[in-house]
Amino acid sequence: MFILGFPLLLLPFAIYNIIAFLMPGLGWTAPLTTVHMVSGGDWSMSAGDMLIALSIIMLFGEMMKSTRIGIRTVVDHGLSLILFLGIMAEFLLVKQAATATFFLLLVISFIDVLGGFAVTLRSAQRDLTVEGIEHVSS
Repeated sequence: MFILGFPLLLLPFAIYNIIAFLMPGLGWTAPLTTVHMVSGGDWSMSAGDMLIALSIIMLFGEMMKSTRIGIRTVVDHGLSLILFLGIMAEFLLVKQAATATFFLLLVISFIDVLGGFAVTLRSAQRDLTVEGIEHVSS
């Protein structure tokens, strides 16, 4: 599967940068749409809310990818780490990235890196245990 070596969280990061740099007037907290709830309340969704929701869905995909064992998984984790470092550098150095939405993208990327390594190590430990069992014939 070709998507294994591609960090999925690169998509929300790219979307953020496209909007932040090509459409500077768009606010991340301005309501894009409002849903009228059965309770009578109104639920407003902003561009930032939708991007964070997309990022969480992508994070789930990253966690599913990290359960596989192999060299492509190691490459995928390395790319996720590079992406996290890039997001962190942009957050610290770029004026347009100083928003709560971008900070939450940074946190989601951090969870991807930590969770990905933890899940892979845990899966590898179980794989090693299963392969280490020898059957003795009577």
